[in-house]
Amino acid sequence: MLVGLSAVTLTKLGNLANDSFATLYHYNHWAPFLVSPAGLVLSLWLTRRFFPGSQGSGIPQVIAALSARTHGAPSRLLSLRIAVGKILLTTLGLFSGASIGREGPTVHVGASLASAAGHVVGINRPQLERALILAGGAAGIAAAFNTPIAGIMFAIEELARGFEEHASGTIIITILIAGLTAVALEGNYTYFGVTQAALAPRAWFLVPISGVIGGAAGGLFSRLVLDMSEKFRDILARRPYRFALGAGLAVALLGLLSHGSSFGTGYPQARSLVLGTAHLPWFFPITKWLASLVSYLSGIPGGLFAPALATGAGIGADIGRFFPGTPLQATVILGMVSYLSGTVQTPITAFVIVMEMTANNAMLFPLMAAAFIATLTSRLICREPIYQGLAARLIRKAEDTPIDAKNYDGPG
Repeated sequence: MLVGLSAVTLTKLGNLANDSFATLYHYNHWAPFLVSPAGLVLSLWLTRRFFPGSQGSGIPQVIAALSARTHGAPSRLLSLRIAVGKILLTTLGLFSGASIGREGPTVHVGASLASAAGHVVGINRPQLERALILAGGAAGIAAAFNTPIAGIMFAIEELARGFEEHASGTIIITILIAGLTAVALEGNYTYFGVTQAALAPRAWFLVPISGVIGGAAGGLFSRLVLDMSEKFRDILARRPYRFALGAGLAVALLGLLSHGSSFGTGYPQARSLVLGTAHLPWFFPITKWLASLVSYLSGIPGGLFAPALATGAGIGADIGRFFPGTPLQATVILGMVSYLSGTVQTPITAFVIVMEMTANNAMLFPLMAAAFIATLTSRLICREPIYQGLAARLIRKAEDTPIDAKNYDGPG
């Protein structure tokens, strides 16, 4: 229930922040050049000063906490303090126009709440504590997207990288309760609305095209995040606020060039593309891709899922423009699943989550094929999945030094 409530709270706050920033941008197109840099610097300062461990998506922290090699570090990666900070600072990042999502943070919050609940009732068995963390994280993604099956697959494919049979009951029950809580408050909705777009057999050539392009774009994004977070480690440690200031200016510039479409989660743009009502420039996915990259590297709390879906939707729309006569909504969905698969390299989670978010069973087989092609393509560019790679860095750091504000070295 707490995970469901936190998901709804973050949704409400995130939507309010998105709408507020959009209103500010429409009032004055130059305002982001002040608000975005200031907001990112403030968010980073609050993260380092009061909520260390809450930076980035939060999914790598959950994966690291599930690892047996962290030697007591989970309490520094998962806590009520971090959960509160994650909600507040993700909202602040969205109010600053950063291209971040709320789904990864909801996973972090869910795992933190589950871990705290285990401590409250005195659970000290490592396997049961691990099952609770796994269930809380999975419930977070399910409640955020209203996609219970995708929550289960996310736990299997990403968080645990293998199914823990004894934890299956805990995972399913937690997802069920969190999902019902969110639905009771928000209603039973589909995240991007309902579309019955289908792909005729003669148009199946779009599947490998979407898979290769989306997978390559997602793989390049992951490679740059992992490589740049390592190469800029000293700069991020010595001059974090200058880096955040530069990232904020880049976010503002990209927003101005894209007529405001690259700001925020990207949910309105993705939804309009899925429903076929969008009027976006052809370069929208490029500016969204760049805005997401600099936002994540800045080190502020914020997720990748929603911006990735928006970027993928834009890629799909651009592919559809090259092939008039094909259903544009179908290419949009193919682009979403391809780019998401290429970024996180979890093909099953990707096609299940997109299928549930659009209530479209007619695209099941094309989505499956595109997801696996995209994942294979991505692995040619980035052999290490992004969340696993970031988690590995957190684990190495936990083994060497404590995670605190003084030795923070980049996005988690």
